[in-house]
This record gives sequence, structure tokens and C-alpha cells, in this order.
Amino acid sequence: MTINGATTNGATIDHVTDVTEQKTDAPAGPQTPADVDRQLEAILMVADEPQSLIHLATAVDRPLKEVAAAVQRLVADFDGEGVGGSTGQGRSIRRGFELREVAGGWRVYVRPEHDPIVADFVLTQNPSRLSQAALETLAVIAYKQPISRGSIASIRAVNVDSVVRTLLGRGLITEAFTDAETGAINYATTDLLLTQLGINSLDELPHISPLLADGSDGFEDLR
Repeated sequence: MTINGATTNGATIDHVTDVTEQKTDAPAGPQTPADVDRQLEAILMVADEPQSLIHLATAVDRPLKEVAAAVQRLVADFDGEGVGGSTGQGRSIRRGFELREVAGGWRVYVRPEHDPIVADFVLTQNPSRLSQAALETLAVIAYKQPISRGSIASIRAVNVDSVVRTLLGRGLITEAFTDAETGAINYATTDLLLTQLGINSLDELPHISPLLADGSDGFEDLR
């Protein structure tokens, strides 16, 4: 540490400041195709809904044409058809997931042939309890279905991305349909939820109005 220009470990404040400013102002190196591929891969791995090319281009701050080419490289890479590509390391290995174009956007999905083993892992080998946040989100979906992730977040006033992924992974909710205009996925509960709750239909769910302070807060149209 230095105070008023005094030295510490042989350096002055002015010198330390100059070095810091040099590091901060130093321009980032040019991005290679591999850099863009990995950035898009990271984003797509956590995305809950299909991402348009425009959205992806904005996220990585690259030209649309460059992002479109990168997405096609990722598709080939995941399919085991990436020969050379951005990495220059020859043919890639076919992954257990694929990059699929859905509703005008791109999203990572488990390959159909692996659905049974993934479902078995999620439902029987990973039986941890749901968090309070997951239970609350599940309740919103159960009473308001079909409902989009954005609407769920609006009701709960928090980000629900990871919670929705958890519920999907547990098989308690499913993607009912994709809105043709907005591209938003709408979610609904599954028969597994009925089994877990020990009921035959959603009509047997308790009335929620008596449990709310004023019978509203996003549920005003419910029984």
C-alpha cells in the first residue's frame, strides 16, 4: 500500500496507477472463429429458450453473418461432422446433445436416443428434494398453465431460468408449445406431478385464493 506518493515494495502510487491504467486501456486481442464458437456454445448451454441469430450476435457483439457461420460450425461439431473447423484439430466426436433450430432460434437438446437414460438418471438416481423456489415455481405453473417463463418470472418477481431447468429435468413439467409470434416456450405440468401429488387431475388441486392475502397477485382469475 502507498499513501500520498510514498513507496511500498519499491513502487509509488503513481507508478501503480499508470500500470493499472495501461492494463485497463489495453485493447483486447482480435477474436478468432474458435473464440466466437466457444462463447456461443457457453450461452446456448444455459439458454432455456431458442435463441435467434440476432440475439446471439448481440450477446457476443459480432456480425450476424459471422455468428450464423459459427452456429453452423457448432452444429457440425456436435454432430461429429466438424472436419478441421475453427479448432483445426480434425473431425470432432459426436456429442450426446445436439444444436437444433426450433421456432426461429437455436437451442441445445439431448439427442432422442439418450432420452431414456437421461430420464432414468433424473427421476430415479437423482432424487434430491425440490427447493422452496422450485416448489413455488411449480405451483405457479400448475395453476396458470400453459404459461411462459417470462410470465412465471413476472409473478414470482425473480429469475426462474435455473428453476425451470430443474423442473424440466425432473419430468414434473414439459414444454407444451412455442408461441408462434414471440417464440416463447409455454410450460405445463406432467402426469408425473399428478402421481407425486396422489391426485387424478389438476381439478383436485386446492383452491389457492384463500391462501393469498388478497386473492390476487397473478392468480385473480383462478378458482
